[in-house]
Amino acid sequence: MPSTITLYGFGPGFGLPEVSPFVTKTEVQLKMAGLPYIKERSRPDASPKGQLPFIADDGARIADSTFIRTHIETKYGIDLDAGLDARQRAEAWMLERMIENHLHTAMIYARWLVPENFAKGPGALLIPPAAHEEVLARVTAALKAQGMARHAPDETAELGDRSLQALSFWLDDKPYLMGDRPSGVDATAFAEVAGILTPFFDSSLRRKAQRYDNLVGYTARLMKRYYPEHPW
Repeated sequence: MPSTITLYGFGPGFGLPEVSPFVTKTEVQLKMAGLPYIKERSRPDASPKGQLPFIADDGARIADSTFIRTHIETKYGIDLDAGLDARQRAEAWMLERMIENHLHTAMIYARWLVPENFAKGPGALLIPPAAHEEVLARVTAALKAQGMARHAPDETAELGDRSLQALSFWLDDKPYLMGDRPSGVDATAFAEVAGILTPFFDSSLRRKAQRYDNLVGYTARLMKRYYPEHPW
């Protein structure tokens, strides 16, 4: 029997079962793997790498969603991409990099650097008021280093839309990104698109995402499958 894994995340909020797309990704992959786990709230400074998620498993503490996936697949003999050939695995990795390295930054911009969204979201639920200025400065600096925060709000939404369009085109009329069954990349895509579509935040990026009927349906389908108790 596998040990019970403890998953550390932020917890529900923003109209989502979990605030962080990266924690959501890991949680969905644990569900895909059929591994028993419990979930506890934590803070990034408790993590070995200063970020969430991280897991505790038989005394080992593993941080970063990508390395957590590697750990559970290696330790428990699970392949979340079972049935995919080498080319499809490469394509899934490219999709994941587009989502996490580009689309995610557009989502973070809309969530953190749109003042109204920050005030009712991260500023109200995650960050103590006394730390608002310091944390916003760090987030802004990180997004400037990446490039996204060097653009105007409508330009960031346009860039994010390019990734949404590519994702919608790739999904087409398939139930999942790589075909008829979910694979590891679906956890990544679902987490990010749900984070954009949640009605808790208003943004140009959300309004653009709503135009892609297949992404809207995909998100609802995976929400029902992996979080059936969550109203969506």
